[in-house]
Parts: sequence; C-alpha cells; structure tokens
Amino acid sequence: MPVSPLPQVMSSVFGGVSRPPRPADALAGLRADLRTADAIAARIAAALVGPHRRRTAIWDLHNSLHCSIVGTCLSTEALRRLLVKLEVACAETANDHDLHMLGVMLAGRPLAGAKLLQKALDRRHAAAIKQADRIKDVAGLVAYWEDALARGDIPGAYWAVLTHAVATDDVVRRVFGDVHMLSHLVGAANRADIRRLRALEAANAALTAKIEKQQRQLRDGFVARDATIRALRESLGRALARQAPSSAPAAGDDRLARDAMAEFETRLNREIGRRERADGRLAELAAALQVAEKAGQRAAREHAALMRELAAVDTRLEGLLSGDPGSADLDLAGTQILYVGARAHQVPQLRALVERMGAAFMHHDGGVEHSPTLLPGFVGRADAVLFPVDCISHLAVATIKRQCRQAGKRYFPLRTASLASCLSGLARLREHEMAAASDLSVP
Repeated sequence: MPVSPLPQVMSSVFGGVSRPPRPADALAGLRADLRTADAIAARIAAALVGPHRRRTAIWDLHNSLHCSIVGTCLSTEALRRLLVKLEVACAETANDHDLHMLGVMLAGRPLAGAKLLQKALDRRHAAAIKQADRIKDVAGLVAYWEDALARGDIPGAYWAVLTHAVATDDVVRRVFGDVHMLSHLVGAANRADIRRLRALEAANAALTAKIEKQQRQLRDGFVARDATIRALRESLGRALARQAPSSAPAAGDDRLARDAMAEFETRLNREIGRRERADGRLAELAAALQVAEKAGQRAAREHAALMRELAAVDTRLEGLLSGDPGSADLDLAGTQILYVGARAHQVPQLRALVERMGAAFMHHDGGVEHSPTLLPGFVGRADAVLFPVDCISHLAVATIKRQCRQAGKRYFPLRTASLASCLSGLARLREHEMAAASDLSVP
C-alpha cells in the first residue's frame, strides 16, 4: 500500500511529528522553501521561453524602414541578382532607382519573395547578426549600435539591431534616425564650403570688372592729358614764332608773354600733378588686381581641394551604403603614415581612419607638447607625411619639407584638420603609389 507523502512534507516543514516546531521557525522554513520554489520556477520559465525568442522578419517591420534597409544593407548588384532570380520583369535592365523601388516593394511581401530577401540579408551580415545575438538586453544593444556607428560599420549593425529580438520601438527609431541623418550631415558640410567658394568667385569677378573699368578711365585720362600738353606747347610755339626776331619787343608785349608763360606753367604743373595722382591710382589698382588674382588662385586651390574631399567622402559613403564597407577602403597596407599637427581630441579619429585603410599611424603635434627635435626622426621612419595647414606651426612645416626633400619622401598638405581632408590626402597618396607602380611595370 503506497505511503502518503503528507507526513513527510509535514516532517520536513515542522522538523518531525513528535516535536511540534515553534511558530517563528516554521514561518522561516516556509519562506525559504517558497524562495527556492520561485528560483526553480524562474529557471524553468527562462528555459522554456529562451529557445522561442526569434529575430523580427523584414515583412513584420514597419514599411517606413524598408527603404533604408534596402538602400543601406544591400548592394545594387546583390539586389539585381535577387530580382533576376525571382524573375521580376525588367530587373536586368532597370536603373538603380527602379531596382531600389522594386526591392522596397518586395520587402513587405513574404509570399512574393521577401523571404529570399531576408535570407540574402542574413547571409550578407551573418557576422554582425552572430555578434548581436549574444546581447540580451536593450542597453547592450544600444551600446553595440553606438560602437558600430563610431567605427563606420553601419550596414551589418543596422540590420542586426532592427531585427534583434529585444529591439524596442525607441531603439528602432534611434538607429533609423542616425542612418537617416548621416547623409544630411555630410551634405550640409559640403554645401557650406561650396557656398563660400561661390561667394569668393563672385567677389573676385566683380573686383576684376571694376579694376578693368578704372584702367580704361585712367588710360582715357592719360590720352586727354597728353593731347592737352601737346596743344599747349604748339600754342606757345606759334605765339613765339609770331614775334619778329629783329624788332625789339614792346614793354606791353613782354608783359603779355610773361603772363602767358606763367599761365602755361600753371596749367602744365596742374597736368603734371594730375598725371602723378593718376600714376599713383594706377599703382594702387595694379596692387589690388594682384591681390585679387592671388585670392582667385587661393579660391581655385580651395575649390580643387574641396572637390577632392567631396569625391573621397562620396566614395566612402557609396561603399558604406552598398553594404560592403571594405570596398570603399583604400589599400594602404604596409604604409607608415606620419600625421603632424591637429588638435588632441582629433588624433583618435584620425588614427582610426588611417588604420582602417590598413596603414600604420604615427603622430607628432608639431612642437606643442612633443619636442621639435624628434620630428626628423619621425619623418625618417615614415613613408609619407600629412599635415593640416590650418593647425601647424611654420617651423614644423619647414622642417617637414626639408627632411622629406632630403630623404626623397612624399608629403601632402591638407586644407584643414578634418577627417574629410585626411581621407582626401590618403586618396592622393594611393594615387601616387599606383602611378609609381605602373611606371615600374612599364619596360
């Protein structure tokens, strides 16, 4: 006959039947048993719920996110191959915008191919998904996104965070806003530089036109002055010729001649003064024209530098938005880069950018805290030197140019100490290396 477990339970709770426990001891034992039961129930619930937590599918996301996902996390060629596989009409000949529109429409239709789109995105960003799956809370997910945003590794992290099991609406809105504003911030910075350049060009053109007009006026004044002087001399000559050489001039005629000569001298001195003032004005205008020409040359150089920086930034953004950030990186493996100048808070960002391109990074502040005597040694160990002209001393620039000429090394002045200028300098360095390699390959 089976034994009822009730006496055993009562015995474990009260310490045995023969000796009734005290009320306080019995209450403490019940509380301990309840805490143990709660802990076991929590572990069982976590074990039952954990395996069923899944990532969000793309068709379950709000349709306002589909455009940014397709444009940021999938390249145009990958999207074209997927649409061709799905036998979408005109997929092989459609332009980039039409392909993007078809991909956005496909993202919300699981029965029409969104499942294949989901699989393509998962394969492309498998490493980022695997790293994000280890995160179990919202705070860790936000920290993961901030780290990826600082490193510029946006496409994979964007897809992993949006579809993560613990992603909340606030997290989704935040990462979407960061990606959306990235292009606006870059475009606004470049637009401000272009507007300043256009204003300089317009001012230069107006000043040149004004100088040309004043030069014409001065030239006409010189011609009129010379004609007046010739007319006065001819008039004086005729007046003297009319007097007979043999006849003695009368006292009244002599006084008239002296008055005429005095008047001619006064008018001549007046014209000489006007000529001297005109010459001085012409010299001032010539100096102003020279200053305007130099300003125009500086504006042209700034325009060229801005275009190079814009091209480098556009290339980098295209690589990031195509889903393959490595395609936008410059292959500078094995190159030792020395960066001289800049401010202390910019150095970590510059180091991250240079090392992202595969190059080694050295820094010297130009003599603020680092000793200027160490600069020749830094130049000797570097393959190329970059320095911003707006954040470096004249002494450091002179030392860099002298040491690079003696060692036969390249140096690249940068427009500013910004990341865009540094990226442009690295692109120019890569062009020089490719040109040197092609020259060596030609027999």
